[in-house]
Amino acid sequence: MDDVSACLESFKKKRRNTGTLKIKLKKNTSKKSIFITKILVAIIVFLGSLIYIKSSNQNLLLYKEYVFSESLPFTKIKNAYEDLFGEVIPNSNQEKTVFSGKLIYKEITDYLDGEKLTVNNNSLVSNLNGGIVVFIGDKEGYGNTVIIQGNDGADIWYGNLQNISVKLYDYIEKETTIGETIDDTLYLVIKKDNEFIKYEDYQN
Repeated sequence: MDDVSACLESFKKKRRNTGTLKIKLKKNTSKKSIFITKILVAIIVFLGSLIYIKSSNQNLLLYKEYVFSESLPFTKIKNAYEDLFGEVIPNSNQEKTVFSGKLIYKEITDYLDGEKLTVNNNSLVSNLNGGIVVFIGDKEGYGNTVIIQGNDGADIWYGNLQNISVKLYDYIEKETTIGETIDDTLYLVIKKDNEFIKYEDYQN
C-alpha cells in the first residue's frame, strides 16, 4: 500500500512539473514568435523597397530624391513601431540636465532661415525637446550643426557647435547636452510642417 501511495505521489509531482514546464515553454515561444515577427517585417520592408527600386529607373530616381533631399519622419516611424511591437529604445537615466527647457542668451536676432543667439563663450547647449538625432555635420552658413527631429515633429538645428556629445540616430530626452558653442554664437533653426518658427513662439 505504501508503494502505491509513493507511486501516486511521484506521478502527481511529475504532472505538476510538466504543467510548469509547459507554461515556461509557452512564454518562451511567445517571445520567440514576437522576435521572428519583427525580423520578418524588416525583411518584407527591405524586399519591398528593393522591388520598388528595381522595377523602373524612375522609381530609383524618386527613391534617391526622397531619401537624400527629405528628412525622414523618424519620430512617426518610432511611434508606429512602438504601437505595434513595444518600446524600441530602452529608457536611460544618464542624460545631463543643463537648462530647464530654455536656452540662455544675451541677444537674439534673425539669421538666414532661423535666428542667431549671442551667448557666453563655450556655452553648453541642451536640446529643447526629446527626439532623434537625424544630422551631424557642416551646414552652409551655420557651421558644425546638429539636427534633432523632436517628438512633436519639429526639426531643430543647433549650429556653430563643438565637442558634440550625441551620435547620429541617438534618441535623446529633453534637456540632454548636445555640445558647446565654438564661441559666443549659437545658430538656431526650428522647422515644422515646412514652416520656420521663431524660438520664442516655439517656447509658448
